Formats: sequence, structure tokens, C-alpha cells
Amino acid sequence: MKLIFVYGTAVLLWASAFPAIRASLGYYSPEHLAALRLLIASAALLLFALAARIPLPKRKDVPAIFLLGFCGFSVYHGALSIGEKTVEAGTASLLVSTTPLFSALLAALFMKERLHLKNGIASFIAFLGIGIIMLGSGASFHLQLGALIILVGAFGESIYFVFQRRLLPIYGFLPLTIYAILTGTLFMLAFTPGLGQMVLAAPSSVNWTVLYLGLFPTVIPYFCLAYATAKVGASEATSTLFLTPVVALFLAWLWLGETPALLSLAGGALTLAGVAVSITGKQR
Repeated sequence: MKLIFVYGTAVLLWASAFPAIRASLGYYSPEHLAALRLLIASAALLLFALAARIPLPKRKDVPAIFLLGFCGFSVYHGALSIGEKTVEAGTASLLVSTTPLFSALLAALFMKERLHLKNGIASFIAFLGIGIIMLGSGASFHLQLGALIILVGAFGESIYFVFQRRLLPIYGFLPLTIYAILTGTLFMLAFTPGLGQMVLAAPSSVNWTVLYLGLFPTVIPYFCLAYATAKVGASEATSTLFLTPVVALFLAWLWLGETPALLSLAGGALTLAGVAVSITGKQR
């Protein structure tokens, strides 16, 4: 029951991020938006870490933590914001749903988790769906590029989910997530020049949306997935993310009035089917 609550929280909050990003990009550049939401998350987590007296990581683990922060936060959030400049929120969530497939492949290669023939078939189905999504979203070069950038972000996120497992037994899911978010934010400091002017120029409703992005979808789902990874492994923990697009499509319709093209929905159905096949039969 606890894992169900953890998964549900992660899916709901992560799904809400896609339309929230899209709504904010009218007033923020993608790089500034990603930097600001990570700065907000880091400020809150730094205060929490100081109050809870969370110790610093061991020196020998710092390079690995920097890699986790870069892939899971700098790359993922930066790529997602850049991609959503041209890709609708619901479509972006469908593309990010490939994270469990990337995670399963990486876990099999580096963590000795079992990979069956059906995973290869599932991957083919899912990536066929991605190709259809790109066609259904429009065949322009810029939109295809945006979709590819989002896939790069999904791959970076899968690296984070898989390789954090080596450090989870040492630090626990709460401190390790804090370390990763803080280090990921450091890489985004290059995009802070001009950020203050954007904050002042944006409507208060948009700034409240960015604040929500920084405090909730940027932080809590990672705690949830880190907890689940420690309990059941990386590939199964991330497998529940295939539910995120269903919620994201509904929220994007409510919030932004987005209605994806039928071809995009067909591609999304194939992608989700591929992910579903890859996780069928997994044991807890």
C-alpha cells in the first residue's frame, strides 16, 4: 500500500509538470525556466538539509553524485524545457514515457538485472510509436528536433534512476536526492544572467506556476522514485511512469486546451503498449 501511494504521488506531480512548463514558456526562455525551478528546489532543500543536519557526502562519491545531478536534473529539465518550446505538453509526456525502457536497458547492462526477449520487442514497439508521434505532431524539422531533445532528456533521467542505486544503500533516498538536485543546479547557474528581468516581467500567475514547479514536481517525485528504487530496483520503480502520459494528456487538455492529433495519440498508444509489455510479469 505504501508503494502504491508513492507511485501515485510521483505520477500525479510529474504529469502536472508538463502543462506547467508549457504554460510558463510564454514568458521564460527554456534555459531560464529550467534554471529557476532548480534554484527554487535547491533553496528549499538546502534549508531542509541544514535544519535536518544532513551530512556532506564522502569525497570519493562526489564525482558520481555530480554525474547523477547533471544527468537527472541539468540534462533532463533543460532538455524537457527546450523540447516543450515546440512540442505540446501531452506529446512531451509520451516521449518521456520511454524512460523505463532506457532504464531497463541500462540496468541490464550495468546492474545485472535480467533482460528478456520481450524487452527487445517492447522497445521496438515503443520506438515505432515515437516515430509516429513525431509524424503526428507535424513533420517540420524544428518539431522533430524538439522531440529528439526530449528523448535525450529521458535518457539522462534513466541514467540517474539506474546509477543512483549504487549510492542509495550508503546515503538513503532523502540525502542522495538532495545531493543530486543541488549538484544539478550548479550546472544551471550559467543560465542565471537575465533571470531577474524575466521574473519581474512575467505575470504573477506564471511566477506562481514556476514556484509550484520548483517545490513540487522537481523534488517530491524524485524522493518517491528513489524510495521505490531502493525497495524494488530501478527498472520496476521507473516502470510506473508509463501512467504519467495518461494523466498529463488530461491535465494539458484541462489547463491548456491541447488536443493531440489522432496520429500522435496512436503513436502514444504504441509507445505505452511497448512500455507495458516490457514490465508485464515483473515480480515485486
